[in-house]
Amino acid sequence: MAASSDRNPPPFPATEEPGAGPSDMADGDSDEGEDIFVSNSNPAAVSRGVSQPDHVNDEPPDLFSEEEASSTPAKSNGVHSDDDNDLFAEAHVELSTDKPGSSDRKELSASSGPRPVSSFSQSPAAMQPTSLEQLEEEEAKDSFDVDVAVTNPEKVGDGMNAYVAYKVSTRTSLPMFRSKAFTVRRRYSDFLGLYEKLSVKQSLHGCIIPPPPEKSVVGMTKVKVGMDDPSSVEFVERRRAALERYLQRVVSHPLLLQDPDVREFLEREELPRAVNTQALSGAGFLKMINKASDAVNKMTIKMNESDTWFEDKFQEVENEEQQLRKLHAVVDSLVNHRKELCGNTAVFAKSMAMLGNSEDNTALSRALSQLAEVEDKMEQLHQEQAASDFFIFEELLADYIRLLGAMRGCFDQRIRAWQRWQEAQSTLQKKREAEAKLLWANKPDKLQQAKEEITEWEARVTQYERDFDRVGMTVRKEVLRFEKEKAKDFKSQIIKYLEAMLQSQQRLIKFWEAFLPEAKAIA
Repeated sequence: MAASSDRNPPPFPATEEPGAGPSDMADGDSDEGEDIFVSNSNPAAVSRGVSQPDHVNDEPPDLFSEEEASSTPAKSNGVHSDDDNDLFAEAHVELSTDKPGSSDRKELSASSGPRPVSSFSQSPAAMQPTSLEQLEEEEAKDSFDVDVAVTNPEKVGDGMNAYVAYKVSTRTSLPMFRSKAFTVRRRYSDFLGLYEKLSVKQSLHGCIIPPPPEKSVVGMTKVKVGMDDPSSVEFVERRRAALERYLQRVVSHPLLLQDPDVREFLEREELPRAVNTQALSGAGFLKMINKASDAVNKMTIKMNESDTWFEDKFQEVENEEQQLRKLHAVVDSLVNHRKELCGNTAVFAKSMAMLGNSEDNTALSRALSQLAEVEDKMEQLHQEQAASDFFIFEELLADYIRLLGAMRGCFDQRIRAWQRWQEAQSTLQKKREAEAKLLWANKPDKLQQAKEEITEWEARVTQYERDFDRVGMTVRKEVLRFEKEKAKDFKSQIIKYLEAMLQSQQRLIKFWEAFLPEAKAIA
């Protein structure tokens, strides 16, 4: 990953205590920020520790090398001396707080040997697709000719051990698959197992992992008791449609499609039984997202976001999630209202039919009976409208509420990558300070080990910086893809909803037009 040659890592807060002693040296990367950042005299960005070299220098850093003269006073690694002839006067690691792009950025140089020099001409942000048009151009180069369908739900077993198996059919021309068309049967827990595997591997890279539909203990219990019950049939159909949307989102993602677990899920005849999926229920998924966010909020070092793009997008995600939740509640209320209207219409039709049967006036009796028939048809119409509201709108909103939660997880992964980078940066600073103290104490037996640790942590700092940049690039691309797919999905569903409403109203008009002559014929 390319990085700008004049780039500084994001600064992290200074503490009040002076430089750390040898007892503070950390031998590994710690997840606990409190222990790692206790003693930094001035934890600004270390130029040498952050720059990404074009080649790796295997020689340990020479602490006695001189730095280039500069107008800014240099700080040594925990050893301050006013004596120009002091042994450590030349053993500096210069700390730079200059802004990126500053012409007087200071770099480490060595008189005793060459040091790695960064020679990057393009920043990671410059490599991003910055618009939907650029993203479409990139995706046009790839072919994602995969069509999946989830059909034919079938109850397997009896009693409380029963489950529903779905037919997963795949058609593709991609050479990564063994054939162009194949079919397997999967149960709901298999879909949860796939999500769990993808989350462990891909979410750490900043990918948005599409969440599967939520668990429903009540709905599944009804299915186990009686599959023929209308509410059970509706529940199974809703879940089938949601599982199909979930798989379609997975195979349309260029990175997830390459995952071997996805190919195994689509092709392998029998899968090992998925376990530990109870945390992926609706409440469990929200708890998992909130727990990750809380962990980021509790970090010792708060990230001072230097890229306004990420800050603005994260705020947009939070605001959009709040609005979608409000809209979802309104649509849910609308669905319940239509169902209630359906029931009331059925009662009204039945009462009207009874009134027509008791009426002596023939014309009036016939008109009332036909009005009851019209109301029966309207009851069916209200049922269809309620189903349309639910399947077209409410399920779409529920999907995107879960997707926005997954997107917040991507932003959290970027912050975690930054945190790990800063922890390594701080540890490297402590190692250098400890080396200087060993020199001051004249302990050559421990000096070589200190040099090796410094070399190791320099490599870690470079690697963690690259990881942070890579996650940032992935998140940026994922957000653009999400916005593109969201616009397509909402456009498609809104058109489908309007067409369904239009057909419903046209049928309603025909019902009333057919009844109007009977009403006028009442004498």
